[in-house]
Amino acid sequence: MHELAITQSILDIAVKTAKDNGGVKVKEIRIKMGEYSGVVPSLIQEYFDLVSRDTLAEKALLIIDRVPLTVRCLSCGFEGAIDRMKIRCPICGGTDIKLLTGREFYVDSLEVEELDGDKGSQADPGVE
Repeated sequence: MHELAITQSILDIAVKTAKDNGGVKVKEIRIKMGEYSGVVPSLIQEYFDLVSRDTLAEKALLIIDRVPLTVRCLSCGFEGAIDRMKIRCPICGGTDIKLLTGREFYVDSLEVEELDGDKGSQADPGVE
């Protein structure tokens, strides 16, 4: 159920950033989501459709870019993607690994419509 609170935060960031940048409507929200973030993308979309009603972000396109789980094996030096269900080095089988990517979750960018009707403006919320 923590996806509801996360989704509300996404909406708050989008609406505030749009207003701060002269936007009257949020057209698109791009999110970076790591494979190991613990967040369920389908729930984010479902909750977003609900919480964005009657806001500047109503009917905005929510784009979720998945970030793969990548690691560095501290035993053999392997760096690369691994299966999130098998947290071990695919080369040596070691579990002494450092997570490099995969836990990210942040609003990466927004596309807003400005008062004059410009639909191509991009805003970088700068929030991670």
